[in-house]
Amino acid sequence: MKILMFGKTGQVAREILARADDVIAFGRDEADLSDPGACAGVVAEAAAQGAEVVINAAAYTAVDKAEEEEALAAAINGAAPEAIARAAASAGLPFLHVSTDYVFDGAGEAPFAPDHPTAPLGAYGRTKLAGEEGVRAAGGLHAILRTSWVFSAHGGNFVKTMLRLAESRDRLTIVGDQIGGPTPAADIAEALLTMARAFHEGRGTSGTFHFSGAPDTSWAGFAREIFAQAGKEVEVVDIPTAEYPTPAARPLNSRLDCGSLAEAYGIARPDWRAGLKDVLAALKTEKK
Repeated sequence: MKILMFGKTGQVAREILARADDVIAFGRDEADLSDPGACAGVVAEAAAQGAEVVINAAAYTAVDKAEEEEALAAAINGAAPEAIARAAASAGLPFLHVSTDYVFDGAGEAPFAPDHPTAPLGAYGRTKLAGEEGVRAAGGLHAILRTSWVFSAHGGNFVKTMLRLAESRDRLTIVGDQIGGPTPAADIAEALLTMARAFHEGRGTSGTFHFSGAPDTSWAGFAREIFAQAGKEVEVVDIPTAEYPTPAARPLNSRLDCGSLAEAYGIARPDWRAGLKDVLAALKTEKK
């Protein structure tokens, strides 16, 4: 199975590259998602060279910065995925696209099902929702995988931030009223590759699916587990979101109902605590 992937250095992209041999990966220098037309051209060229599945693992992910750069975020998160999806549909290639829990408003406490009405709170969520709508409108074989709270040993993420702060702090105040599922990038990569293989074998199911780690927790709870596993003596004090203002509003409820993914592809929610153990081990190895 020959995969064309947009993204090379991001958390999910790096995990896919670590697991799949036949991947043509394009980074920003080779396929800039702020130029949707050029990305569509990349798909056409790759299809001519034998690509069989397209995965978009690239995005504008600076949630707060998107509030002042919404036009750029809209090109990368909205227009580019639509252009890629249309090019993939024209070439008869299935397209897998990664999206986010930020397309919801975070109201209530029930997990959001894939067909729940969307209502993003900020620019990042609006642009990711536009990308989803464009992918669906393209009319080709596709799977949109919404996920949340991604972490790995690569790039910037909550786990690495907590470990950095633990070097100089013995007490941290962390938001305790935002609830969601931390998700290891390695498990997202495995899920995408499982779905890609299903499409390649003619068993793929088009649609929108949810995938997040279990059990659901708060950012404060996530931080406590990080420090416990890392052997760091740091006191975590829960605070409400109102005491930690940010330029972009965050959903309080990021719980995702992942049942349809299990039904369609046999992919269960991963235990993020096991994934955290692997990430901490990888980071420890890197330091040696």
